[in-house]
Amino acid sequence: MSEIEEAVERALSDRPDRNFTESVDVAVNLRDLDLSQPDQRVDEEIVLPAGTGKDVRVVVIADGETALQAEEVADRVIRPDEVEDIADGDEAKDIADEHDFFVAETEYMQDVGRHLGQVLGPRGKMPSPIAPDDDVQEEVQRLKGTVALRSGDRRTFHTQIGNEEMEAEELATNIEAILRRLNQILEKGDLNIDDVYVKTTMGPAVEVA
Repeated sequence: MSEIEEAVERALSDRPDRNFTESVDVAVNLRDLDLSQPDQRVDEEIVLPAGTGKDVRVVVIADGETALQAEEVADRVIRPDEVEDIADGDEAKDIADEHDFFVAETEYMQDVGRHLGQVLGPRGKMPSPIAPDDDVQEEVQRLKGTVALRSGDRRTFHTQIGNEEMEAEELATNIEAILRRLNQILEKGDLNIDDVYVKTTMGPAVEVA
């Protein structure tokens, strides 16, 4: 059993009994980075190999056949002629807060940015573009297994890696995937990582690395 898996086992065994399924999160503390500079921040999306353990909600902004295909798998499909109306009230904020990822056909990205950018941008939820010949269903399914790694200007950030019903080995595999990605994108690799903790929603934090 790896050290990471052992830490996950401790986090799961130390959690208090609750009448709901707790999520399992990993918290990362960064060091030796000037996070006031956007280019030094962590802003990544990663597909977790063992899944997210949660209901990831995806919005698709599209028309025609792409919209029809998206309706079979996406949590909401917004037609291009709806975008401006949604932006006029509080609906845009509600949609942004209730969904995790956004996808938009390439030709509508400019309109989406103009009307919804002020809402989606600060939340780190600007849509990923999809070309007419891309498989929108495949993209939505990919995002449903994806989590965001976003530090913003703070030294500590966290993300969900699963839930307490998953096996410790699965959760450890997800943590390992996140750490590999961070080692790839950080300027000094793991030297920019101070420490890493894993915890359930209500449980104590257990140091991973």
